[in-house]
Amino acid sequence: MFLQNCWYVAGWSKDYKQELRAQTLLSENIVFYRRADGSPVALEDACPHRKLPLSHGQLSEDRVICGYHGLTFDCSGSCVEAPTQRANIPRRAAVKSYPVVDRYRLLWIWMGDPNKANPDDIFEIKNFDNPDWGYTEGGVLPIACNYLWVVDNLLDPSHVAWVHVTSFGGSGTDDQPLDLEKTEDGIIVSRWIYDQPPSPYYKDLLHFGGNCDRKQHYEMSIPGIALNMSIYTPPGTGGPKTSPVEKTYVNISYNFMTPVDEKNTQYIWFQHRNTDPQNAEISEKMNAGARMAFLEDKVILEEVQKGMDNMITPNIDLGLDAGAKLFRLKLQRMIDQEQNHIDKTA
Repeated sequence: MFLQNCWYVAGWSKDYKQELRAQTLLSENIVFYRRADGSPVALEDACPHRKLPLSHGQLSEDRVICGYHGLTFDCSGSCVEAPTQRANIPRRAAVKSYPVVDRYRLLWIWMGDPNKANPDDIFEIKNFDNPDWGYTEGGVLPIACNYLWVVDNLLDPSHVAWVHVTSFGGSGTDDQPLDLEKTEDGIIVSRWIYDQPPSPYYKDLLHFGGNCDRKQHYEMSIPGIALNMSIYTPPGTGGPKTSPVEKTYVNISYNFMTPVDEKNTQYIWFQHRNTDPQNAEISEKMNAGARMAFLEDKVILEEVQKGMDNMITPNIDLGLDAGAKLFRLKLQRMIDQEQNHIDKTA
């Protein structure tokens, strides 16, 4: 099961236009489109008559017309026209409507009770409109695995030493101790690595040369939003009780994992940095490097899904899995509470 009463990223806002677009999210088939005024709409992608996907129909004046018998649905999911029986629109002819909001260049969707959907609860991206911060275009990547394997991966700073040798790896990423912190919305796994060369990905981006103090900050929030922050600062200036110095470099990778179904994940990301806000060349280079690294993750995680599906002997956990296990426990408790409430009100 998936947590329903929360905001998920459906996709990039720019990819939703005044046309029907079909997607599967949380094992539910949804059709998206934009009204003439540009506002987004999301409806159940199944006509209540014979369940033909509404995305096989047509959009006319902000309404969706089923391609089988012309049943027509407005933005709320109500049937407003039944051409084969115009004087008798079926009372049960309605489809589910989902709250959707454009924010941070992303289209967010609320999968649960519409009455509980509050846009103020959308994950906050600090400094998004700060002109001193630069950002990458980002990307979207389908991964053939359960989204929680991606969550585990993004709460694991150690895997970079083996999976991302030419990008995010570097001295200290294999064996330095990890700090674990619980937050209101999830978990933070982090560590400082002192007086070591920067990782290959960041070497040419820093505004100082030589070794560095480096922080790996891996933060996961419900339902599956990762804020992975890399901090680079000259040797001797980093640490948990220090303040940023002039040349401190901060890059935040925002990662949004939305389940497609039990074995497929839509992975969307972009990066936000505290330097070079107008440098398109740097943004393009960072984006290409990030995509290359995430493709490395994709290979590993798809094989993990296969391995866990077909295990012959039991799997084990390592100490580095502590953060992921705590996050999964918190998420499962929320899912159980939500399901118990649904069962009681059914």
